[in-house]
Amino acid sequence: MHSMTESATTRERRRQETEHRITVCAQRLTDERGLDGFTMDELAEAADVSRRTLFNYFPSKVDAVLGNPPDLPPSVLATFHAGGPHGHLVDDLGELAAVLLSSKTLTHEEMALGHRVVTTTPRLIMAAHQRFQELTSEFVDVILAREGAEFGEARARLLIRLLVAIFDGCIPVNGEEPDRPLADIFTDSLRTARELLA
Repeated sequence: MHSMTESATTRERRRQETEHRITVCAQRLTDERGLDGFTMDELAEAADVSRRTLFNYFPSKVDAVLGNPPDLPPSVLATFHAGGPHGHLVDDLGELAAVLLSSKTLTHEEMALGHRVVTTTPRLIMAAHQRFQELTSEFVDVILAREGAEFGEARARLLIRLLVAIFDGCIPVNGEEPDRPLADIFTDSLRTARELLA
């Protein structure tokens, strides 16, 4: 039983590493050549995977560049739904964000690259906006499930947008704090924002 669990964990880790490698290669190629400046075959070669493997991970170039959003573990969501881990909505959403940020092993350079590529490519801006709308709706539902419908959808949307603005402010610029985990930067920025808005 232990070896089966270990094997599943190893497979999942390899899957995440391959997915990450493909996305970083897609972003680098987009940065160097533009989104239309390379083929899926060239991306497969750069990521050292077969074309078939590439399409098993991502159905399109845009999806490869954007990568897959991380999933929240069911136990983390259950704690949030139960009113935890701190008992304060903003702090608890901050914990969810920290878990999401910790689940992706992005270097600061990769974060900056991804941000630069997405914000300078019109098709990627549109695709990222669509994903953002979908994720916002999901998180609004999560908030309302915890707080109740009386909390209000508009308030929940505003709260998510504020958290995204704080996240955008955490993306490293000019190599600042290169060794500091992004989740820690986000947590400190959230604390500062709460002090400023108090």
